[in-house]
Amino acid sequence: MTPNPILKVLSELNQSEVLYLLMGGQACVLYGAAEFSRDTDIAVLSEADNLRQLTVALDRLQAEPIAVPPFEAKYLLRGHAVHFRCRHSDAAGVRVDVMSVMRGVAPFSELWQRRTTLDYDAGMRIELFSLPDLVCAKKTQRDKDWPMLRRLVESHFFRNRENPQPAQIAFWLRESRTVSMLLDLARQDRPTVTALLEERPLLSFALQGNDAELATALMEEEKAIREVDRAYWLPLKAELERLRHHP
Repeated sequence: MTPNPILKVLSELNQSEVLYLLMGGQACVLYGAAEFSRDTDIAVLSEADNLRQLTVALDRLQAEPIAVPPFEAKYLLRGHAVHFRCRHSDAAGVRVDVMSVMRGVAPFSELWQRRTTLDYDAGMRIELFSLPDLVCAKKTQRDKDWPMLRRLVESHFFRNRENPQPAQIAFWLRESRTVSMLLDLARQDRPTVTALLEERPLLSFALQGNDAELATALMEEEKAIREVDRAYWLPLKAELERLRHHP
């Protein structure tokens, strides 16, 4: 019997040879930005063979679909999430949310190439989003995602700041939402900050040491991204409403 219900879900995915990547709260836990969640959010390759393998794993978990849309490739490819609730005694109550396409996130083939593979307890293998891809996936309209996004970047920064690689510094400058971190990075590596100004103009305030303007710019950046996400989901939510009334 698997004592951890999330590991039971992932074990069944592995045994069924599903091409999946863990994302969401459980991935955040593994990256050191703690978040409690009984959900298992996964991205999957939305091809017929892989979806058949996923169906096998879900059947073993006695997972039942909840809400809409139905479990069909066409909905996954349009950006919907398909939701299941597990009834197996080793994973009772665990919700499994399946997606294939996400706003602002690379196609699955690219995500798979950049993935992080963890060898967990007792030989358990877990495939999950790379940290940069997980951060991109967290840029939504939901209030809870923005503190988590900040913690993900901060956790990575504090683990690696003593001897950072150039790619890590660039990642922090692109994604940090912490004023003090950006100010420190600007003092330590002005050339990299300057090179990224076109991509992220608010870094100019970090170069100036202007913490007030930088804080305001970060809030405006977040607001703009939230609005883009709201607009993205409007037609998808409308489609869900039609499905609820006309399944």
